[in-house]
Amino acid sequence: VQLQASGGGLVQAGGSLRLSCVASGRTYNNFAMGWFRQAPGSHRDIVAAISWNGGSTYYADSVKGRFTISSDNAKNTVYLQMNSLKPEDTAVYYCAGGTTVPTISRGGRIDYWGQGTQVTVSS
Repeated sequence: VQLQASGGGLVQAGGSLRLSCVASGRTYNNFAMGWFRQAPGSHRDIVAAISWNGGSTYYADSVKGRFTISSDNAKNTVYLQMNSLKPEDTAVYYCAGGTTVPTISRGGRIDYWGQGTQVTVSS
């Protein structure tokens, strides 16, 4: 499975961005998807995760109420809608695939990583 992330950019505080992650390859092996982010000098942290049928989601406390993760199975794509962005959201964002939402959100094994996309929020 290959994951291709896109949608990052530069935005002012309070603005919005939507990240996309397209899965290709053996996508008939359903798996959960997640978004992580890594700021310079920091660990790569979970932001949000979603089961492939969309029935289960997880959000880090820092993004609850501002970010929304969703999926479009027909397009093999997962989105991260980011609203009310803050300078502290600045990071490289990575999409990832794993077996379940709990696996992804609790630091379990990640089976697939996409390349990062830079999000920069100016104050």
